[in-house]
Amino acid sequence: MTAASFRRWVTGAYLVLFFGYLFLPLGIMAAATFNSSRFPTVTPWMGFTLQWFGALWADQRMWQALGTSLLVGAGVIAVAVPLGLAAALLLDRLHSRARTFLYAVMVSPLLTPGVIVGISTLVFWREWFGVTGGLFLTILAQSSFIAAYAMLLFLARLQRFDPTLEEAALDLGATHGQVFRRITLPYLTPAILSASFLAFLQSFENYNTTLFVRGLDTTLTVYIASKVRTGLTPAVNALSLILIALTILGAVVYEILRRREARRQPDPA
Repeated sequence: MTAASFRRWVTGAYLVLFFGYLFLPLGIMAAATFNSSRFPTVTPWMGFTLQWFGALWADQRMWQALGTSLLVGAGVIAVAVPLGLAAALLLDRLHSRARTFLYAVMVSPLLTPGVIVGISTLVFWREWFGVTGGLFLTILAQSSFIAAYAMLLFLARLQRFDPTLEEAALDLGATHGQVFRRITLPYLTPAILSASFLAFLQSFENYNTTLFVRGLDTTLTVYIASKVRTGLTPAVNALSLILIALTILGAVVYEILRRREARRQPDPA
């Protein structure tokens, strides 16, 4: 065996192990959805069934929790994306020693445990404003660290931005508002879409922070965690399978649109 073939064999074996590690648990979870056993498992196999999709449809509390998660996700997008955009624009245009300090402050929520973020948000708003929990606090608590993710996406996009475009527009008589609306904002549109998608996913799967600020409202992750304590059924697997299918479908649609847009771009040569 030559050195080149050995490297190819090692690379292939690594890829098989890597993707197996990622997708084998998802495959087992999906298979358990169709097992007639009342427990979410594939062994022993009790027979093929679709009853758990019906049980999922009949679970009204789950649908309420899903609706709450979608509402919170939309609120987080509305709060975190503008905050991240404002922070990125400030850091991009700031050229002083304060830039490093401000960057560290704005990124620090990412390094703070979600439990601390949730408890501190609850204590602050309860002591100063008498708010004891609910959708409002859930959105604020999640946005406090999700905005940092959005900021990093915007900063990465702004690093490739040509500032002379704004300068030329200002020299031609455009106002700062017109420059932002017609030059900066269109350039940042892909980053805005990516930040919105990331913010929604981060909000949708969040548990640690949400648990302390949700009040009487229940999000989907909190509901599933409560089902783990009381007894899971494969109906949760059915929900996970649907979410995975929707995620794959969204990724495929995004890739098709991205390639279509890339073909429309003029050739630099």
